[in-house]
Amino acid sequence: MTSHPSPAADPLPGATLAALPFDEAARAAVYRAIHERRDMRHFSGGRVEEAVLLRLLRAAHHAPSVGFMQPWRFVRVRSRAMRERIHALVEAERLCTAEALGEREGEFMRLKVQGVLDAAEVLVLAMPPGREQHVFGRRTLPEMDVASAACAIQNLWLAARAEGLGMGWVSLFDPEALAALLGMPEGSRPLAVLCLGPVPAFYAEPMLQQQKWAQRAALADMLFDESWGQPASAGKDAGSSDVG
Repeated sequence: MTSHPSPAADPLPGATLAALPFDEAARAAVYRAIHERRDMRHFSGGRVEEAVLLRLLRAAHHAPSVGFMQPWRFVRVRSRAMRERIHALVEAERLCTAEALGEREGEFMRLKVQGVLDAAEVLVLAMPPGREQHVFGRRTLPEMDVASAACAIQNLWLAARAEGLGMGWVSLFDPEALAALLGMPEGSRPLAVLCLGPVPAFYAEPMLQQQKWAQRAALADMLFDESWGQPASAGKDAGSSDVG
């Protein structure tokens, strides 16, 4: 029988930061970025300054990850020829998705689903090979590599909004075809094509909500107390919101 040492009741290890709230203006800015972030599809060309792009990538790289595995790599796609190939992959999957949607096919085909050819920057976020070696936090939930990479995308998204830039997450592609196109090693997996850059304006509400594709659910419907389906007292006044 293997014995395990009891957890030590030591104080927090290493240097720490004071557990103080942000001041009102800083706090408001964080919530503003969250509520005004949009999945953008309409871009106005232009460019992203190198210093700004580096700030955004640093924000992404400071995302949390399960077991501190940091399962993100970014491929910056700059050539028009490569963008056109990625655009073609997205268009191919768009047609397959439309067919799979059945009666909503026509409605879907009227939606703009990508900005690969229009955005100032295109980044492909890919998860590297060797992720199976990370067992910490993934033994029963191996998909936590995807969840962790999504945290990096959200950090990038929020930082982009704070910089006045739009970003769109495109997931309509065959991952094996995109991996081959970008010369990714065996075992890697592309998760997102990220379109980034100046936009003419941010949508007042999520584009798919504006286009009547779906509506944001009421927060109260998402909150339970103690067990599944038991309405949460904290959600009684949560209502719904068209901001997001």
